[in-house]
Amino acid sequence: MSDDPIRLATVGRILRRRWRLLAVLTVVGALVGYGTSLLFPPRYTASASVLLPGQWEERELLTQAEIATSSTVVDRASAALGWKDVSGGELRDRVSAKASDGNIIKISGTAGTPERAQRLSDQVAQQFVTFAGRIAGDTSDPDTTAGPEALRQKVEQTSRRITDLANAADPGRTVESVQARTELEKLRTALLEAMKKLDQADPAANKAGMVVMGPAPRPTGEAPPTRTQLVVAGAVLFLLIAVVGHLAAARMNRRLRTEPEIAAALGSTLLGTVDVPVDPGADRPAGQGPRGWFRRLLGTDTRWDTPTPRLSGDEASRQLRYRRVCARLRDRLPAPRRLLVVVPDGDRIARRAAEQLVAVAESGPLLRVVGVPVVQPLVPDRDTESGALVVLSAGSWTAQELTGIAEACADAGHEVVGIVVAGLVRTRPVRTAGHPPDHATPAIAVRGHATGGSV
Repeated sequence: MSDDPIRLATVGRILRRRWRLLAVLTVVGALVGYGTSLLFPPRYTASASVLLPGQWEERELLTQAEIATSSTVVDRASAALGWKDVSGGELRDRVSAKASDGNIIKISGTAGTPERAQRLSDQVAQQFVTFAGRIAGDTSDPDTTAGPEALRQKVEQTSRRITDLANAADPGRTVESVQARTELEKLRTALLEAMKKLDQADPAANKAGMVVMGPAPRPTGEAPPTRTQLVVAGAVLFLLIAVVGHLAAARMNRRLRTEPEIAAALGSTLLGTVDVPVDPGADRPAGQGPRGWFRRLLGTDTRWDTPTPRLSGDEASRQLRYRRVCARLRDRLPAPRRLLVVVPDGDRIARRAAEQLVAVAESGPLLRVVGVPVVQPLVPDRDTESGALVVLSAGSWTAQELTGIAEACADAGHEVVGIVVAGLVRTRPVRTAGHPPDHATPAIAVRGHATGGSV
């Protein structure tokens, strides 16, 4: 598993090197979103507002919102609408209510057409006002009004009785009669004030009279998620899954990238690194049939997580690296002998490096290139060759695969005498004669003394 942190440059590399695959997956995601929109018919949502006069606490408004979506209110609205294709249970899933600022309950209804959505929200709002008014005592239901009404009647009867007693008393002739009339008037005043306070504290009188603030406006657009939203969501989702999948694959990558790790896996010594010029045609795997053509079309025939090839020197500097590897190889051998150059199958960069190494090592040692499969590796038995030189590219093979190649060499009687790591490089552009480099300083002709000449 790679411990390298995920940077924006990595994401940019994915987008740059896998843009064809990402574009195809994005189109597929958009088609999936479009197909999903066909499975779900369009929905339209209309909202009606109900005003609750008086002073209301937040928890009371929440209670009223729950009452607006209760089964009693929705079932009454369903019976009033008379829709045969929709049951009361389905309507309960299509109705919602929430309390907003200003003591307003906003009731929303969702249906398949704008007309039905408007009728549904209006009907639920009306049924809610009727039901809430009945609960608050805003109707003539004897069960809800018997208590307060009976109390008012008792207060009126008591007031009339006080008036009769005051009239029956001796008006102003004695001190006792004046005191009695005064006490009776105080009693009547106290009863009237108590009844007035009772009316003010009565929630039925204070909070009754809910009003529907006009019919719900007919919706002009579909309720989310719309078809466009599903298409865009599908495209974005597939794109994100593709990018995250690439990042996860890179995170789980166990291929060895550094020379010490490769040398440790093969159990030998690194002789050096050589440069292989970039050649898109030669470095791409030769896929056969429709599958190979499809991989080339999507750009998946080459790896995306390889670093950008560095800029190399000229051909002479590259040849110098190969000669130095051959010199180190001769120093490690006690006597000139023939060696096998083992290249893992599928490593085209290493194959080109091995062929170049054979061409450079004409003066010795004698080398012969052989390809070895990574799965169940098999190396030719020891005959005229006695030893193996492993050539491979960095970041292409795991430790287990390289260990298998080393064991196959040992099983065939070949000692791994060294390792050569090949890497891709970009060549410098060749400049035509007569055109100095852009950064070269032009020479200035001056008069001077020639060596060995006279003044």
